[in-house]
Amino acid sequence: MPASDLSRRRFLGAVTVAGLGTAVLTSCGDSDSGGTDSQGRTVVEWWHIQTTEPGKTLWPAQAKAFEKANPKIKIKLVALENDAFKSKMTALTSSGKLPDLYNTWGGGVLKQQVDAGLTEDLTDLVKDWIDDLVPASREAYEFDGRTYAIPNDIGAVGFWYNKALFKKAKIENPPATWSEFLDAVEKLKAAGITPLALAGKEKWPGMYYWAYLSIRIAGVDGMQKAADAKDFTGDDFVKAGEQLQALVDLKPFQKGFLGAAYPGPTGQGATMGNAKAAMELMGQWAPNVQQSEGKGLGDDLGFFPFPAVEGGKGKQTDVFGGGGGYAVRKGGPREAVEFLKFFVSAATNRTLVKEGGMIPVNKDAQDALTDPNIKAVSDLLNATTAFQLYLDQAYPPAVGQEINDSVAALIAGSKSPKDVASSITQVAKSQ
Repeated sequence: MPASDLSRRRFLGAVTVAGLGTAVLTSCGDSDSGGTDSQGRTVVEWWHIQTTEPGKTLWPAQAKAFEKANPKIKIKLVALENDAFKSKMTALTSSGKLPDLYNTWGGGVLKQQVDAGLTEDLTDLVKDWIDDLVPASREAYEFDGRTYAIPNDIGAVGFWYNKALFKKAKIENPPATWSEFLDAVEKLKAAGITPLALAGKEKWPGMYYWAYLSIRIAGVDGMQKAADAKDFTGDDFVKAGEQLQALVDLKPFQKGFLGAAYPGPTGQGATMGNAKAAMELMGQWAPNVQQSEGKGLGDDLGFFPFPAVEGGKGKQTDVFGGGGGYAVRKGGPREAVEFLKFFVSAATNRTLVKEGGMIPVNKDAQDALTDPNIKAVSDLLNATTAFQLYLDQAYPPAVGQEINDSVAALIAGSKSPKDVASSITQVAKSQ
């Protein structure tokens, strides 16, 4: 991903939110966090969400490599599953007690923490090496020209599919339009194949469908206008819900999907990785989870962009996704910044790309990208005309949570497309 290509992309939807008032700026961990341990080492408590392989092994390995080179620093890892992390961070943001170093997707959630005075301004601390990173990977973490987090990942959401199951259903090519996609779902069902794997229990995977349909129908600019106006009741967003309803009516998901998690032996990743479903809508980490939680698909795995919606304002080259990064709590130990410099260095980034299937954020690690499926995501990013950050991160936390909840209710059959648009708007206007 050449920087010149990536710099054309835009992260949109980072909505300014009200500050949370004065907070007590202390670490959320134990008494060692941000202090010293019994060996006199400075302790940096690092919260991350790498609970599946290969990150489950890679993250601690990088921490140990850093500690070996910096014997006066101890990295204390706290690994939390995605939803548990978000829930805990919402509570901690309200209390004003954030971890020393913590995972962030940027956007409105990070902005809220910044406005509350909970997050360190890293601009001057990283100025000597920040330009080593791909410019677009940094944008979700920058506000008013200041840097508040460092990216370690970037990517996009799209459809991962099983080529063998497509062949069995006599689907010659991945669908390019939503109508073709619905036709493919019907062909798969007719062939006795479960079309889609979905972790209905966790809500955020289902949100991806409504988000992408909204982007395709309203366009990324339409998404931004709705966010600015705090009004998602327009026809485009109702139509997005109606198109999702049309998919749900085909009963495309695996048995028991409403209670399915993303990881785990019966989760979305395992269902896909064990060839028990033909497709899943997921980010660039999907192949790793399929392999970790299931058998993996090997050469049968393919990738295609979310289809275009006929008559929509958005383009098929408008992409939904984001990346991952790490922020430091206000007043956190400077050793946390030293670790960040190590973690996004070219050498470490190459390791994460080669062994973790990640898209490089360090310009000098581009040569490590060899996996054909991850290259497909990279190619999608290179051709991107506009980029929309994950909605549950782009908007204030309450709005993001309402989107997740309302879309999950639509998929479960307890809310209509109009109800979804109205509920999101009601919460947005309350912020």
